[in-house]
Amino acid sequence: MKIVSVVGARPNYIKLAAVYGVFSRFFEHVIVDTGQHYDYEMNKVFYDQLDIPEPDYFLGVGSGSHGYQVGEIIRRTEEVLLRERPDLVVVYGDTNSTLGGALAAVKAGFRVAHVEAGLRAFDMSMPEEINRKVVDQISHLLFAPTPSAVRNLQEEKVPGSVFLAGDVHVAVLKRWLPIAEERSRVLERLGLGGVRYAVVTLHRVENVDNVERLRKLLFLVRDLAEYLLVVFPIHPRTRRRVQEAGLHHLLSSDGVVVTDPLGYMDFIKLLSHSELVLTDSGGVQREAYLLRKPVVVLRRTTEWVELVETGMAVLYDIEDKGIDISKIVEWRPERYVEGLLGDENAPQRIAEIISSVLQA
Repeated sequence: MKIVSVVGARPNYIKLAAVYGVFSRFFEHVIVDTGQHYDYEMNKVFYDQLDIPEPDYFLGVGSGSHGYQVGEIIRRTEEVLLRERPDLVVVYGDTNSTLGGALAAVKAGFRVAHVEAGLRAFDMSMPEEINRKVVDQISHLLFAPTPSAVRNLQEEKVPGSVFLAGDVHVAVLKRWLPIAEERSRVLERLGLGGVRYAVVTLHRVENVDNVERLRKLLFLVRDLAEYLLVVFPIHPRTRRRVQEAGLHHLLSSDGVVVTDPLGYMDFIKLLSHSELVLTDSGGVQREAYLLRKPVVVLRRTTEWVELVETGMAVLYDIEDKGIDISKIVEWRPERYVEGLLGDENAPQRIAEIISSVLQA
């Protein structure tokens, strides 16, 4: 049985790292990298660090508008699929590579499996939300990470088969955190030994492409630095928007350490030693929860509703002037709730279901 995995952005690579080993035992496994992310820190570092082999195909799509990216991904991926003739195409998460890979597959007559199906923030201004909804409607196998994701798919009456698989990030973190603790020197490199610090990440379109919202978030970062040192691994898109808007002075405080994007090993070690996490990333929300770190989600809504409902994460809308920065710094979950994202067996579970379906 042959499957093709389509990836192309940082979140996709982490999910691929979770399933690659088990998939390769079950199937002939072909990896297609669209090249949506192409900087070393956003692409090749994951192949170098996470035991993923170089992709069988690198499509080199690169940057551009959403329409351009998705169109090129469809066109170039279709050529590969018609050459490889897989039994199944697997896509991951909610990126443009996820959407383009799924559309290329179904248009060419191939079945699609979606790993991380059913997540909903119920905010259609988010490009990721559009990608999720479209991919879930055209997928044949839908692997939901949480019970709420299963309910969303049931309520939307998706035509494919839905399975509660758990979140594959659990397996990745469990495997690589001890190795990161041993190998990564990120704390020494950034001068963080014995220092209390917060980690901030920002990259969502609704936050960084809106200049006023971005300005307010950067003021939040500056204010936070009065309480804790702030470490800010800055996404290339965010860096561009900050420079274009002339807001770089807001990050020049002595209390803010701005770095290039970090590889997975450095990043999870950075998170594991932090005091507080502020992020608009779905992946970082989960990693913070799994590392038992208080996480403030810099959005109006989140697709990881279980984290908010159980008090493991708190939403913070920068437009809400009634929330004081000191309350953010002091916020901590009342207690830790185990198992919200499943267990480390999600990759094995997914592989066994795919194998069963393909052999039927």
